[in-house]
Amino acid sequence: MNKSQVLIIFGWGALWLAFSAPAAPARQKALDTGQDIKAFENGLQPLSQGPIKPNAPAPKSQTLAERMAFYKVPGVSLAVIRNDRIEWAKGYGEIEAGSGKGVTPETLFEAASTTKALVAAAVLYFVGQGRFDLDADINSYLKSWKVPENEFTKTEKVTLRRLLTHQAGLPSTNMGYDEKAGAPTLLQVVKGEVPAKNKAAIPESVPGSKWQYSNVGYVLLQLILEDSLSRKLDSIMAEVLYKPLAMTSATLTYPLPPDRREREALPHDESGKAAAPAMHPSAQAQGGLMSTPSDLARLLIELIEAYRGASTRLLSQETARTMFRPAVELDPRIFGQPMSDALGVFVKGEGPALTILHPGNNYPGSVCWLIGYPERREGAIVMLNGNNGEALAFEILAALARIYDWPPLR
Repeated sequence: MNKSQVLIIFGWGALWLAFSAPAAPARQKALDTGQDIKAFENGLQPLSQGPIKPNAPAPKSQTLAERMAFYKVPGVSLAVIRNDRIEWAKGYGEIEAGSGKGVTPETLFEAASTTKALVAAAVLYFVGQGRFDLDADINSYLKSWKVPENEFTKTEKVTLRRLLTHQAGLPSTNMGYDEKAGAPTLLQVVKGEVPAKNKAAIPESVPGSKWQYSNVGYVLLQLILEDSLSRKLDSIMAEVLYKPLAMTSATLTYPLPPDRREREALPHDESGKAAAPAMHPSAQAQGGLMSTPSDLARLLIELIEAYRGASTRLLSQETARTMFRPAVELDPRIFGQPMSDALGVFVKGEGPALTILHPGNNYPGSVCWLIGYPERREGAIVMLNGNNGEALAFEILAALARIYDWPPLR
Protein backbone atom coordinates (compact mmCIF):
# COMPACT_ATOMS: atom_id res chain seq x y z
CA MET A 1 0.00 0.00 0.00
CA ASN A 2 1.39 3.38 -0.96
CA LYS A 3 1.55 5.51 2.18
CA SER A 4 2.60 9.08 2.68
CA GLN A 5 6.19 10.16 2.37
CA VAL A 6 6.61 12.29 5.45
CA LEU A 7 9.69 13.99 6.83
CA ILE A 8 9.56 13.56 10.59
CA ILE A 9 10.93 16.79 11.99
CA PHE A 10 9.32 17.24 15.39
CA GLY A 11 10.96 15.09 18.01
CA TRP A 12 14.45 15.54 16.60
CA GLY A 13 15.40 17.58 19.63
CA ALA A 14 16.12 14.49 21.70
CA LEU A 15 18.18 13.00 18.88
CA TRP A 16 20.47 16.01 18.69
CA LEU A 17 21.80 14.98 22.09
CA ALA A 18 23.97 12.55 20.18
CA PHE A 19 25.92 15.54 18.90
CA SER A 20 25.84 17.43 22.17
CA ALA A 21 27.17 14.72 24.45
CA PRO A 22 30.68 15.15 25.80
CA ALA A 23 32.98 13.26 23.48
CA ALA A 24 36.48 11.98 23.70
CA PRO A 25 39.02 14.62 22.66
CA ALA A 26 39.08 14.82 18.89
CA ARG A 27 42.24 13.36 17.43
CA GLN A 28 44.08 14.99 14.58
CA LYS A 29 42.54 14.22 11.23
CA ALA A 30 44.04 10.94 10.19
CA LEU A 31 45.74 10.56 6.87
CA ASP A 32 45.05 6.83 6.97
CA THR A 33 41.60 6.18 5.50
CA GLY A 34 41.67 2.59 6.70
CA GLN A 35 42.27 3.81 10.24
CA ASP A 36 39.31 6.21 9.91
CA ILE A 37 37.02 3.44 8.71
CA LYS A 38 38.06 1.14 11.54
CA ALA A 39 37.57 3.93 14.09
CA PHE A 40 34.09 4.56 12.71
CA GLU A 41 33.03 0.92 12.63
CA ASN A 42 34.03 0.48 16.27
CA GLY A 43 33.19 3.94 17.58
CA LEU A 44 29.41 4.37 17.76
CA GLN A 45 27.97 5.59 21.04
CA PRO A 46 24.34 5.03 22.09
CA LEU A 47 22.13 8.11 22.12
CA SER A 48 21.76 9.80 25.48
CA GLN A 49 18.29 9.60 26.97
CA GLY A 50 18.32 12.94 28.75
CA PRO A 51 20.36 16.05 29.53
CA ILE A 52 24.09 15.44 29.71
CA LYS A 53 25.65 16.09 33.12
CA PRO A 54 28.79 18.23 33.18
CA ASN A 55 32.00 16.18 33.05
CA ALA A 56 30.03 12.99 32.51
CA PRO A 57 32.12 10.22 30.93
CA ALA A 58 31.48 9.39 27.31
CA PRO A 59 29.22 6.37 26.73
CA LYS A 60 30.99 3.10 25.99
CA SER A 61 31.59 2.70 22.28
CA GLN A 62 29.96 -0.11 20.33
CA THR A 63 30.37 -1.45 16.81
CA LEU A 64 28.19 -0.43 13.91
CA ALA A 65 27.02 -4.04 13.62
CA GLU A 66 25.88 -4.00 17.25
CA ARG A 67 23.95 -0.77 16.77
CA MET A 68 22.35 -2.02 13.56
CA ALA A 69 21.16 -5.12 15.41
CA PHE A 70 19.89 -2.99 18.31
CA TYR A 71 17.79 -0.81 15.99
CA LYS A 72 16.79 -3.71 13.69
CA VAL A 73 18.18 -1.85 10.68
CA PRO A 74 19.40 -4.43 8.13
CA GLY A 75 21.43 -2.17 5.87
CA VAL A 76 23.57 0.97 6.00
CA SER A 77 25.57 2.72 3.31
CA LEU A 78 27.58 5.92 3.53
CA ALA A 79 29.99 8.14 1.66
CA VAL A 80 32.42 10.49 3.40
CA ILE A 81 33.67 13.69 1.74
CA ARG A 82 37.01 15.31 2.47
CA ASN A 83 38.88 17.91 0.41
CA ASP A 84 36.13 18.06 -2.23
CA ARG A 85 36.24 14.35 -3.02
CA ILE A 86 34.75 11.11 -1.80
CA GLU A 87 37.30 9.91 0.73
CA TRP A 88 35.60 6.58 1.24
CA ALA A 89 32.29 4.82 0.67
CA LYS A 90 31.17 1.55 2.16
CA GLY A 91 28.06 -0.58 2.65
CA TYR A 92 27.10 -2.73 5.63
CA GLY A 93 24.48 -5.40 6.22
CA GLU A 94 21.82 -6.61 3.80
CA ILE A 95 19.50 -5.06 1.24
CA GLU A 96 16.77 -7.35 2.60
CA ALA A 97 16.89 -8.97 6.01
CA GLY A 98 17.78 -12.64 5.76
CA SER A 99 18.41 -12.52 2.03
CA GLY A 100 22.17 -12.80 2.20
CA LYS A 101 22.43 -10.01 -0.39
CA GLY A 102 24.98 -7.59 0.97
CA VAL A 103 24.85 -3.80 0.83
CA THR A 104 27.63 -2.31 -1.30
CA PRO A 105 28.47 1.28 -2.26
CA GLU A 106 26.42 0.64 -5.42
CA THR A 107 23.23 -0.30 -3.56
CA LEU A 108 20.32 2.04 -4.24
CA PHE A 109 18.41 3.48 -1.28
CA GLU A 110 15.43 5.82 -1.06
CA ALA A 111 16.67 9.37 -0.57
CA ALA A 112 13.24 10.36 0.80
CA SER A 113 12.96 14.10 1.56
CA THR A 114 16.63 14.64 0.81
CA THR A 115 15.29 14.65 -2.76
CA LYS A 116 14.20 18.22 -2.06
CA ALA A 117 17.82 19.41 -2.00
CA LEU A 118 18.33 18.09 -5.55
CA VAL A 119 15.11 19.65 -6.79
CA ALA A 120 16.16 22.97 -5.25
CA ALA A 121 19.54 22.75 -6.99
CA ALA A 122 17.79 22.14 -10.34
CA VAL A 123 15.42 25.08 -9.81
CA LEU A 124 18.35 27.34 -8.93
CA TYR A 125 20.21 26.18 -12.04
CA PHE A 126 17.37 27.53 -14.17
CA VAL A 127 17.23 30.69 -12.08
CA GLY A 128 20.88 31.17 -12.95
CA GLN A 129 20.08 30.60 -16.61
CA GLY A 130 17.48 33.37 -16.49
CA ARG A 131 14.60 30.95 -16.99
CA PHE A 132 12.99 31.64 -13.62
CA ASP A 133 12.78 34.50 -11.15
CA LEU A 134 12.79 33.43 -7.51
CA ASP A 135 10.32 36.14 -6.53
CA ALA A 136 7.86 36.05 -9.44
CA ASP A 137 4.29 34.78 -9.09
CA ILE A 138 4.56 31.10 -10.08
CA ASN A 139 1.32 31.36 -12.05
CA SER A 140 3.43 33.01 -14.75
CA TYR A 141 5.24 29.65 -15.18
CA LEU A 142 2.34 27.23 -14.73
CA LYS A 143 0.45 26.09 -17.84
CA SER A 144 -1.66 23.06 -16.89
CA TRP A 145 -3.02 24.61 -13.68
CA LYS A 146 -2.93 27.89 -11.78
CA VAL A 147 -2.83 28.53 -8.05
CA PRO A 148 -6.36 29.84 -7.47
CA GLU A 149 -6.85 33.27 -5.92
CA ASN A 150 -8.27 33.22 -2.42
CA GLU A 151 -8.35 35.37 0.71
CA PHE A 152 -4.68 34.59 1.41
CA THR A 153 -3.28 35.55 -2.00
CA LYS A 154 -4.84 38.98 -2.37
CA THR A 155 -1.62 40.85 -1.62
CA GLU A 156 1.07 38.13 -1.43
CA LYS A 157 1.73 35.46 -4.04
CA VAL A 158 3.27 32.01 -4.15
CA THR A 159 6.85 32.27 -5.44
CA LEU A 160 9.71 29.87 -6.05
CA ARG A 161 11.60 31.29 -3.09
CA ARG A 162 8.65 30.71 -0.80
CA LEU A 163 8.12 27.17 -2.09
CA LEU A 164 11.79 26.31 -1.63
CA THR A 165 11.74 27.61 1.96
CA HIS A 166 8.33 26.21 2.97
CA GLN A 167 6.85 29.70 3.32
CA ALA A 168 4.28 29.59 0.52
CA GLY A 169 1.34 29.07 2.87
CA LEU A 170 0.69 25.58 1.49
CA PRO A 171 -0.59 22.75 3.67
CA SER A 172 1.58 20.26 5.49
CA THR A 173 -0.10 17.22 3.99
CA ASN A 174 0.60 13.54 3.52
CA MET A 175 0.96 12.20 -0.02
CA GLY A 176 -1.24 9.11 0.02
CA TYR A 177 -3.66 7.92 -2.64
CA ASP A 178 -6.43 5.34 -3.13
CA GLU A 179 -4.70 2.41 -4.79
CA LYS A 180 -8.03 0.75 -5.61
CA ALA A 181 -8.93 3.75 -7.77
CA GLY A 182 -5.58 3.75 -9.57
CA ALA A 183 -2.54 5.98 -9.54
CA PRO A 184 -3.21 9.73 -9.55
CA THR A 185 -1.63 11.98 -12.15
CA LEU A 186 0.71 14.75 -11.09
CA LEU A 187 -2.05 17.26 -11.80
CA GLN A 188 -4.52 15.35 -9.61
CA VAL A 189 -1.99 15.41 -6.77
CA VAL A 190 -1.45 19.16 -7.07
CA LYS A 191 -5.21 19.75 -7.23
CA GLY A 192 -5.91 17.32 -4.38
CA GLU A 193 -8.36 15.34 -6.51
CA VAL A 194 -9.19 11.63 -6.19
CA PRO A 195 -7.55 9.19 -6.26
CA ALA A 196 -4.99 11.45 -4.53
CA LYS A 197 -5.68 11.84 -0.81
CA ASN A 198 -3.49 14.86 -0.11
CA LYS A 199 -4.65 18.44 0.30
CA ALA A 200 -4.39 20.64 -2.77
CA ALA A 201 -1.46 22.99 -3.34
CA ILE A 202 -3.61 25.97 -2.39
CA PRO A 203 -2.50 28.49 0.25
CA GLU A 204 -4.17 28.16 3.62
CA SER A 205 -2.23 31.10 5.07
CA VAL A 206 -0.75 34.26 3.59
CA PRO A 207 2.35 33.39 1.53
CA GLY A 208 5.46 34.59 3.32
CA SER A 209 3.74 34.91 6.69
CA LYS A 210 5.00 31.72 8.34
CA TRP A 211 7.05 28.56 7.92
CA GLN A 212 5.17 25.31 7.42
CA TYR A 213 6.89 22.23 6.05
CA SER A 214 5.05 21.23 2.88
CA ASN A 215 5.59 18.16 0.73
CA VAL A 216 2.93 19.32 -1.72
CA GLY A 217 4.87 22.57 -2.14
CA TYR A 218 7.71 20.61 -3.70
CA VAL A 219 5.25 18.66 -5.84
CA LEU A 220 4.12 22.05 -7.12
CA LEU A 221 7.77 22.80 -7.98
CA GLN A 222 7.77 19.57 -9.99
CA LEU A 223 4.73 20.77 -11.94
CA ILE A 224 6.38 24.14 -12.58
CA LEU A 225 9.50 22.46 -13.97
CA GLU A 226 7.55 20.03 -16.11
CA ASP A 227 5.14 22.68 -17.41
CA SER A 228 7.92 25.14 -18.21
CA LEU A 229 10.33 22.68 -19.81
CA SER A 230 7.77 20.28 -21.35
CA ARG A 231 9.59 17.24 -19.96
CA LYS A 232 9.30 14.84 -17.05
CA LEU A 233 11.22 15.71 -13.91
CA ASP A 234 13.62 12.76 -14.20
CA SER A 235 14.62 13.86 -17.69
CA ILE A 236 15.25 17.38 -16.42
CA MET A 237 17.34 16.07 -13.54
CA ALA A 238 19.35 13.89 -15.91
CA GLU A 239 20.24 16.91 -18.02
CA VAL A 240 21.03 19.27 -15.16
CA LEU A 241 22.45 16.96 -12.48
CA TYR A 242 22.92 13.28 -13.26
CA LYS A 243 24.95 13.50 -16.47
CA PRO A 244 27.14 16.56 -15.69
CA LEU A 245 27.98 15.27 -12.21
CA ALA A 246 28.39 11.57 -13.16
CA MET A 247 25.51 10.53 -10.92
CA THR A 248 25.20 7.21 -12.72
CA SER A 249 22.71 5.51 -10.39
CA ALA A 250 20.40 8.32 -9.29
CA THR A 251 16.87 8.17 -10.68
CA LEU A 252 13.31 9.33 -10.04
CA THR A 253 11.92 6.55 -12.22
CA TYR A 254 10.13 3.96 -10.13
CA PRO A 255 9.79 0.98 -10.20
CA LEU A 256 13.48 0.86 -10.98
CA PRO A 257 14.63 -0.20 -14.44
CA PRO A 258 15.69 -3.87 -14.64
CA ASP A 259 19.42 -3.02 -14.66
CA ARG A 260 19.09 -1.34 -11.25
CA ARG A 261 16.41 -3.43 -9.58
CA GLU A 262 18.84 -6.01 -8.19
CA ARG A 263 20.65 -3.22 -6.34
CA GLU A 264 17.59 -1.88 -4.50
CA ALA A 265 17.60 -1.82 -0.71
CA LEU A 266 14.12 -2.67 0.53
CA PRO A 267 12.59 -0.70 3.42
CA HIS A 268 12.02 -2.45 6.75
CA ASP A 269 9.49 -1.78 9.49
CA GLU A 270 10.18 -1.23 13.20
CA SER A 271 10.56 -4.96 13.80
CA GLY A 272 13.14 -5.26 11.04
CA LYS A 273 10.77 -7.03 8.63
CA ALA A 274 11.06 -6.19 4.94
CA ALA A 275 8.15 -4.23 3.50
CA ALA A 276 7.08 -3.27 0.01
CA PRO A 277 8.35 0.18 -1.04
CA ALA A 278 5.67 2.89 -0.99
CA MET A 279 7.06 5.26 -3.60
CA HIS A 280 4.49 7.66 -5.03
CA PRO A 281 3.77 6.92 -8.72
CA SER A 282 3.65 10.51 -9.95
CA ALA A 283 4.67 12.96 -7.19
CA GLN A 284 8.46 12.68 -7.03
CA ALA A 285 10.01 15.99 -6.03
CA GLN A 286 9.07 15.67 -2.36
CA GLY A 287 10.79 12.33 -1.82
CA GLY A 288 11.02 10.06 -4.86
CA LEU A 289 14.74 9.80 -5.55
CA MET A 290 16.59 6.48 -5.54
CA SER A 291 20.35 6.89 -5.23
CA THR A 292 23.62 5.66 -3.83
CA PRO A 293 25.35 7.74 -1.15
CA SER A 294 28.20 8.36 -3.61
CA ASP A 295 25.88 9.94 -6.17
CA LEU A 296 24.42 12.26 -3.53
CA ALA A 297 27.96 13.02 -2.39
CA ARG A 298 28.85 14.10 -5.94
CA LEU A 299 26.04 16.65 -5.84
CA LEU A 300 27.09 17.86 -2.39
CA ILE A 301 30.69 18.25 -3.56
CA GLU A 302 29.53 20.31 -6.55
CA LEU A 303 27.41 22.58 -4.35
CA ILE A 304 30.31 23.09 -1.94
CA GLU A 305 32.68 23.87 -4.81
CA ALA A 306 30.16 26.35 -6.25
CA TYR A 307 29.82 28.00 -2.84
CA ARG A 308 33.58 28.45 -2.71
CA GLY A 309 33.79 29.68 -6.31
CA ALA A 310 35.72 26.59 -7.44
CA SER A 311 33.08 25.43 -9.97
CA THR A 312 30.29 26.94 -12.04
CA ARG A 313 29.06 23.75 -13.74
CA LEU A 314 25.79 23.86 -11.84
CA LEU A 315 25.51 27.13 -9.93
CA SER A 316 27.42 30.37 -9.82
CA GLN A 317 29.08 31.27 -6.54
CA GLU A 318 26.45 33.94 -5.94
CA THR A 319 23.60 31.48 -6.49
CA ALA A 320 25.19 28.79 -4.31
CA ARG A 321 25.69 31.28 -1.50
CA THR A 322 22.06 32.32 -1.89
CA MET A 323 21.07 28.67 -1.60
CA PHE A 324 22.94 28.32 1.70
CA ARG A 325 21.90 31.69 3.12
CA PRO A 326 19.38 31.47 6.01
CA ALA A 327 15.94 32.53 4.81
CA VAL A 328 13.85 31.90 7.91
CA GLU A 329 14.77 31.08 11.50
CA LEU A 330 12.97 27.99 12.74
CA ASP A 331 11.38 27.35 16.09
CA PRO A 332 14.22 25.83 18.18
CA ARG A 333 11.82 23.13 19.37
CA ILE A 334 11.79 21.58 15.89
CA PHE A 335 15.45 20.59 15.96
CA GLY A 336 16.05 21.03 19.66
CA GLN A 337 18.35 23.97 18.89
CA PRO A 338 18.51 27.05 16.64
CA MET A 339 18.36 26.21 12.93
CA SER A 340 17.36 28.03 9.76
CA ASP A 341 15.75 27.00 6.50
CA ALA A 342 17.47 28.09 3.31
CA LEU A 343 16.71 27.26 -0.34
CA GLY A 344 16.20 23.51 -0.26
CA VAL A 345 18.48 22.83 2.71
CA PHE A 346 18.63 23.55 6.42
CA VAL A 347 21.59 25.58 7.68
CA LYS A 348 23.35 26.30 10.95
CA GLY A 349 26.40 28.29 11.95
CA GLU A 350 28.72 30.40 9.83
CA GLY A 351 32.31 30.48 8.63
CA PRO A 352 34.17 27.22 9.38
CA ALA A 353 31.18 26.05 11.41
CA LEU A 354 28.67 26.55 8.58
CA THR A 355 26.64 23.37 8.29
CA ILE A 356 24.12 22.46 5.59
CA LEU A 357 21.89 19.45 5.92
CA HIS A 358 18.75 17.73 4.77
CA PRO A 359 17.26 14.60 6.32
CA GLY A 360 14.71 12.28 4.78
CA ASN A 361 12.40 9.59 6.11
CA ASN A 362 10.10 7.52 3.88
CA TYR A 363 7.38 5.11 4.98
CA PRO A 364 7.62 2.18 5.60
CA GLY A 365 11.28 2.38 6.59
CA SER A 366 13.95 4.30 4.69
CA VAL A 367 16.20 7.06 6.06
CA CYS A 368 18.69 9.40 4.42
CA TRP A 369 20.91 12.18 5.74
CA LEU A 370 22.93 14.74 3.79
CA ILE A 371 25.31 16.90 5.81
CA GLY A 372 28.04 19.21 4.56
CA TYR A 373 30.55 21.75 5.81
CA PRO A 374 31.23 24.12 2.88
CA GLU A 375 34.16 26.00 4.41
CA ARG A 376 35.84 22.76 5.45
CA ARG A 377 35.08 20.99 2.14
CA GLU A 378 33.80 17.98 4.05
CA GLY A 379 30.57 16.12 4.69
CA ALA A 380 28.77 12.80 4.49
CA ILE A 381 25.76 11.00 3.09
CA VAL A 382 24.18 8.26 5.20
CA MET A 383 21.41 5.99 3.90
CA LEU A 384 19.60 3.25 5.84
CA ASN A 385 16.77 0.81 5.12
CA GLY A 386 15.05 0.57 8.50
CA ASN A 387 12.23 2.45 10.16
CA ASN A 388 14.37 2.86 13.29
CA GLY A 389 17.17 4.29 11.18
CA GLU A 390 16.71 7.91 12.26
CA ALA A 391 18.33 7.33 15.65
CA LEU A 392 21.05 5.14 14.15
CA ALA A 393 21.81 7.85 11.58
CA PHE A 394 22.45 10.28 14.43
CA GLU A 395 24.84 7.85 16.09
CA ILE A 396 26.65 7.38 12.76
CA LEU A 397 26.96 11.11 12.14
CA ALA A 398 28.12 11.69 15.70
CA ALA A 399 30.83 9.04 15.28
CA LEU A 400 32.01 10.68 12.05
CA ALA A 401 32.01 14.08 13.75
CA ARG A 402 34.30 12.76 16.48
CA ILE A 403 36.68 11.20 13.96
CA TYR A 404 36.90 14.20 11.65
CA ASP A 405 36.50 16.92 14.26
CA TRP A 406 33.40 18.34 12.60
CA PRO A 407 31.55 21.24 14.25
CA PRO A 408 29.07 19.92 16.82
CA LEU A 409 25.40 20.33 16.01
CA ARG A 410 24.35 21.95 19.25
